[in-house]
Amino acid sequence: MKPDWYPAWRDEAIEQLNAKNDRLQKEFRLGSWSRYDYDVATRRLLFAKDGDVKVTAEVQIAGSTSAKSQSWLWAWANSNWPDNVMIDAKRVRSFGETNSIDELTQTYVTDVDDDLEVLGWELSAVAVRICDALGAYRSPSAEGDARYYIIKSISWAG
Repeated sequence: MKPDWYPAWRDEAIEQLNAKNDRLQKEFRLGSWSRYDYDVATRRLLFAKDGDVKVTAEVQIAGSTSAKSQSWLWAWANSNWPDNVMIDAKRVRSFGETNSIDELTQTYVTDVDDDLEVLGWELSAVAVRICDALGAYRSPSAEGDARYYIIKSISWAG
């Protein structure tokens, strides 16, 4: 179930995320660092080269994809995460409840198009739009398994 306006609104969210991520790639070279680490305690992604942290980003977890289940799992439904890393994911669920959008309120979203990466980016785009975030980041994928982060702030280290 979803309102009539949602498909177009979602498409706009995807376009907006593409523009935001292009800017993050240009300004911070996101996606090109040789290493990244996630610090759960500080809710930060640390991007490094040759052992030196170059860029830090404050993030929230949107969700993750699983090749085994061929689905997306919202962070708010994953009991492995502490509450403080899924505040924005809970906002997405609340938006879905308010507007009767099933894919935002169901624990799992099935990959009907057989492209988990596309599904992950699409749902992350919706989360970024709802939460007015700067962009999103996907952990390097391991055969369809990936984690998607909502970027709240970002800066050069040091």
